[in-house]
Amino acid sequence: MPKPLSDMPARRGTLSRERVLRTAIAVADAGGLGSLTIRSLADELGVKPMSVYHHVANKDEILDGIVDLVFGEIELPTPGGDWRTQIRGRAISARQVLRRHPWAIVLMESRTTLGPATLAHHDATIATLRAAGLSVEMTAHAYALLDSYVYGFALQEDALPFKAAEHFSADGYPHLTEMATEYFRRPGYAFGNEFEFGLDVILDALTRSIPAR
Repeated sequence: MPKPLSDMPARRGTLSRERVLRTAIAVADAGGLGSLTIRSLADELGVKPMSVYHHVANKDEILDGIVDLVFGEIELPTPGGDWRTQIRGRAISARQVLRRHPWAIVLMESRTTLGPATLAHHDATIATLRAAGLSVEMTAHAYALLDSYVYGFALQEDALPFKAAEHFSADGYPHLTEMATEYFRRPGYAFGNEFEFGLDVILDALTRSIPAR
């Protein structure tokens, strides 16, 4: 599995585009996307803001670059193998990557300048779904469904913990109380455990949509 870029400390020394982008990811990881500016990036790099512009034209180029690096962290599916295993692994990997870089969720599908890692990711995923026997149209449906689930779950997970259970009464909301006391508050419960259940429901449905060969 690719090593998270934020775990790779930038070395003091010659500035490069790669070092600028890796440091930008570390800044966003630490303080969110709003904390990432040319000035904050320059401060983290220990240089003047103008030095950053020698390697990236503007903040848009930085955003394009760091999104591509994040895509590069996600495990690529291998077309021609067991498609369900490959797509399942890709979805689990994507969720893990987005847990490390939650700021990237809003950028993953919004950038219009796509880098090589992003293009390779999309191409491999489409190829795997097509090799499974899905039509072009059904592949588009499946890809949209899978990414909506992965990104939506990542957004919800990033917003947790949900603490409203402390502020409602059992008399007024008996079913919510039952769910909280008998499920959510069980020892070992983690919201993240719900991810693979939902993912398997989606994969089951996609499996049924594959024409018999």
